[in-house]
This record gives sequence, C-alpha cells and structure tokens, in this order.
Amino acid sequence: MEKIEEQFANLHIYKCSSGTKEPTYLLGIDTSKTVQTEKESLVAVLCSNGSIRIYDKERLNVLREFSGYPGHLNGVKFANSCDSVYSACTDGTVKCWDVRLASEKPIQLFRGYPSNVFISFDINCNDHVICAGTEKVDDDALLVFWDARMNSQDLSTAKDPLGAYSETHSDDITQVRFHPSNPSVVVSGSTDGLVNVFDISVDNEEDALVTTCNSVSSVSCIGWSGKDYKQIYCMTHDEGFYWWDLNHLDTDEPITCLNIQDVREIVNMKKGILDYLIGGLYHEKVDKLFVIGGTNKGGIHLMNCTTSGLIHVTSLQGGHTATVRSFSWNMQDDSLLTGGEDAQLLLWKPRAIEKTFTKKDSMKVASSVHQRVRVHSNDSYKRRKKQ
Repeated sequence: MEKIEEQFANLHIYKCSSGTKEPTYLLGIDTSKTVQTEKESLVAVLCSNGSIRIYDKERLNVLREFSGYPGHLNGVKFANSCDSVYSACTDGTVKCWDVRLASEKPIQLFRGYPSNVFISFDINCNDHVICAGTEKVDDDALLVFWDARMNSQDLSTAKDPLGAYSETHSDDITQVRFHPSNPSVVVSGSTDGLVNVFDISVDNEEDALVTTCNSVSSVSCIGWSGKDYKQIYCMTHDEGFYWWDLNHLDTDEPITCLNIQDVREIVNMKKGILDYLIGGLYHEKVDKLFVIGGTNKGGIHLMNCTTSGLIHVTSLQGGHTATVRSFSWNMQDDSLLTGGEDAQLLLWKPRAIEKTFTKKDSMKVASSVHQRVRVHSNDSYKRRKKQ
C-alpha cells in the first residue's frame, strides 16, 4: 500500500493538452495497446460534442478528430491487436477508424437493428466480438453482438448483427465490459439497477446469463477486478459503490464484498471532501482494487477498496479546475491521464518536472449532474419487432 500511495502522491503534471477551437468536456480516455515505445503512444478521447479526438501522448497535441455525425459517439476503445479505435453511435451503428489514417470515414461500420440507439459498447480481448447496449425503445433494451473480424468485403459494406439479448435488462444499458482475458464473458449494467454477467459461448440468452447482481440504482460504471478477474465492481449515478466476487457463485459464501449506497456519506477523507466517483482501477501488480473520485473543483482522490469499506489513500490537487470525468492509468510507467469539464487533458508522471500552464475556467454549460445523468423524452419509439 505504501508503494501505491507513494506512486500516486509523486505524480506531477508533465503535460497539458493544447487548446482546441471548440472546448468540450472530456468524457472517456483510452490508450493504444500495440505500440512498443512510449513516444509512439496514442490517446483517444471521447468529447461531449459527440466526437473522438486522437492525441499524441507525449505532446498531447490533437492529431485528428472523428465524428459520428449526424449521431453522437458514446464510449471509446482501442483494439487490442491493431491501431483501430471504436465507438458506439446514437445513429444505430458502431464505428471503427484506423487512427494512423487521415481519413475521417470509418474503416468498418457495424449496423444495428431498426431504431437502435447505442449508448455503450465494448470489444472483447481477442478483437473478435463487439457488444453494444441500447437505450430502451418501447419495451426493448438490447445487447447487440457483431463479428468484428475484418475481411476485404467489410471495407465497403456495413456488418449486420450476429444477434441480440433482449430479455435481461428492462431499461437503458449504460455499460458493457468484456472480461480482460476471457473473450466469451461480458458484463452489462443498466439504469434498471441490474448488473448481468453472460457467457456468450452458450447458445441462448437464458442459459448464457451466469448471474445477476442488483445495485438498486442506475448503473454508471462497471469493471473487472481481482485475481484472474473473478470480481466485478459497480458505481451508480447517485455515487453508490458495489463489489461482488464471482468465485462464490457455486458456494454458500455471499458474493457481495461491499455495498455502499452513497460513498460521499461514508468515506472519511484525510483532507477535503468527496463529491463524486470517476471509476475503478484494479492494480494487477499488488492485486488491489482502487476507486478514483474527485471534487467539483478538480481535486482527485485515490481510495483503497477493502471488504471493510473504501479507505482514502491520497489526493492530487492543482491540475483540473472543474469536475474530472475520465482517467487512464498506465501500469508500465505508472503515469496517469485525466480529462475533465475544464476541457483539459493532463498527463501526470512520477516525479516529473512540473510544466507551467494556464488553468482554464470551468465551462459554463450544463451542470455536472445534468451531464452525468441522461435525460430521456417520453416520445414513443417504433422498431421492427423480432420475428
């Protein structure tokens, strides 16, 4: 623990992203996984204007930008085996771009069923299967699957789905996360409060459902943790935190490791306050799950997750000036990327020489709460029903 606390406490701002013409919230971050040297690393950032920006990690300058127009992009993920980046789109597609190409057109397009609006997605660890979650339309909230493998025909035609799960969620599917090492296992979270684990190698949806966990609140974030990634954690839009151990599914032991309805009321901060949760970080080297949270003025808190509760470890101050919405931790060099509502992308490095930069004011747009919770109209949607 002391080592992790020291690593985090020693982080200093190494670089701040260059300005862009249109300041936006930075909602999601992923880094390329195929590069051999740090200087070649690329960063993909999901922006609140519905686009994805590609940055050079060392210089944090924008190399190119991809748009889902006329739809908005949701989620961002690099492939595991090549320099392609994916995102779900509200136009009913999942799009894939080659980040090394200047072209603004996707190199692959995965089309959903009529009236699908995709708000979450993921690609599995061997890059073979994509799964995307939809908003609820009429009585349907779907998990839609595609074969992600590319052939020459894919470059000119949109791919149709392999199939869909439609019975296990009753509201918007806000999160989809494949298992980090098992390509057949995926977990989904929804505003219906359910967190479902599936084995997609099984033929039908009912048998594919491994277990259902209930957060009793709208799910904002889910992830995998623990040795061999046999645990899942969940965060909710009202700052709840839940942690389950799938090792106990076939035993008499309870699978719930931790259940906190509102972290803000429980965690004892060494200094300052906790306003919200950002996400989870499973540190493989020390086999520990950490939870990242923050303050409305840009502070970042690291908390150790134990079966007794969340324990504040240390904090980062002096970087962001508004709510931090996303982060990406690099296990190789212990660096941290953070993005926030102040439109800044910051690269933190251990014992780095701090760079001077001008802090940007928080953008005076919709409130943090309004941005974090999706608001849906009451308009009825129509989609072609499954035969």
